Amino acid sequence: MASNSTTTAAPVYSDGVVRAFALVAVIYGIVGMLVGVIIAAQLAWPELNFGIPYITYGRLRPLHTNAVIFAFGGCVLFATSYHVVQRTCQTKLFLPALAWFTFALWNLVIVSAVITLPLGITTGKEYAELEWPIDIAITICWVAYAVVFFGTVGTRKVRHIYVANWFFGAFIIAVALLHIVNSAEVPVTLTKSYSAYAGVQDAMIQWWYGHNAVGFFLTAAFLGMMYYYIPKQSGRPVYSYRLSIVHFWALIFTYMWAGPHHLHYTALPDWAQSVGMLFSLILLAPSWGGMINGIMTLSGAWNKLRDDPVLKFLIVSLSFYGMSTFEGPMMSIKTVNALSHYTDWTVGHVHSGALGWVGLISIGCLYHLIPRMFGKKQMYSTKAVELHFWVATIGIVLYIAAMWIAGVMQGLMWRAVNPDGTLVYSFVESVKATYPFYVIRVGGGLLYLSGMLIMLWNVIKTVQTGKVVQAPIPLVAAHA
Repeated sequence: MASNSTTTAAPVYSDGVVRAFALVAVIYGIVGMLVGVIIAAQLAWPELNFGIPYITYGRLRPLHTNAVIFAFGGCVLFATSYHVVQRTCQTKLFLPALAWFTFALWNLVIVSAVITLPLGITTGKEYAELEWPIDIAITICWVAYAVVFFGTVGTRKVRHIYVANWFFGAFIIAVALLHIVNSAEVPVTLTKSYSAYAGVQDAMIQWWYGHNAVGFFLTAAFLGMMYYYIPKQSGRPVYSYRLSIVHFWALIFTYMWAGPHHLHYTALPDWAQSVGMLFSLILLAPSWGGMINGIMTLSGAWNKLRDDPVLKFLIVSLSFYGMSTFEGPMMSIKTVNALSHYTDWTVGHVHSGALGWVGLISIGCLYHLIPRMFGKKQMYSTKAVELHFWVATIGIVLYIAAMWIAGVMQGLMWRAVNPDGTLVYSFVESVKATYPFYVIRVGGGLLYLSGMLIMLWNVIKTVQTGKVVQAPIPLVAAHA
């Protein structure tokens, strides 16, 4: 029977902005990892800053964190959220021109960070170093992002809102709240401002923001990616949809309260420190519930892990997520924190989450997404994807193992006292003992960076051999 839909062109998804964000994410990933390797090398060999103030550790370290979190991670999130919300709502993006505006403004923010941070123009707040004019630009971009995302959800052609969109939506709302409150500041000049808060209140708000930047920007949103791309890549339904909803509400409620664990043994009231510790420990349950839900999605299809390197990225990322979300609550316990605080153990913990969880799942999702945006079912070279997986994984293990060992050693050396109460070791002795592990960390970082370069080559070849496709929106969706 002839279909009357042939008389008009079928509506298509707004994938141009998805392609743009996905491709620049690969570039930013290389830039962020390269700066990380440079500052890791400077810690091992300080003379590598060559006496140039713009490339000293103190200037490049915030550039590294902003590049990896907000440039690489942010662009991956824009790309995947714009992709997922269209497919799960079976409609094109709400106001596609506004989506392109978010692409332009977000990249302008990134360029501004690349210019200002090496110049030493910074608020000094971790993960919120950018000065007030850039903060305003971020706010405008984020409002536009929210309009596009929630507008797309609001114009959906299916009744149900898939769980991935719940995670993306919570991430957008929470990050807006965190950014606006923590970035309240009094401008003095175009490049200098002072926080609206003072003393321990400033520290409390900063780490409410800082930990929830991890909780929502680097966890909730990437869990939204996990709930869409693992079922898609494996061809299996999510293990338990009911568990995914419980996971969502438990995680969203609990994460907001965990920030004070960054401020143990400080001027923060003891009860506030204890609240942060308690909620951090509770956080273990929803975190592992989500990890188990993702991994168990492969039930009945474990054999696919042998042949599908993209699935390896996605599933191993969940293993690192589970490990990091076990380690974090343990480190929030005050007696453990007394050993770990200010040591490289914290650096190891952060990077097991950043490189292992966020990095691997981002790479896996890009490997799923990019070929489909260019009319292909898989990347140009599956062997290169496999090589990337092993190079990256070995690099992560070297990095975090070196930092764990260095951190525990530092904590023990700093706490060691003679019978008369004097310190057994001077600080410089602990620095000297750490040196070999700093060298190992550089090696691990170089491996991870090498993997990103392999990815860039593979993406270029995939784009060259593919072609831009206009994906049609299923017409049956209007009756769903």
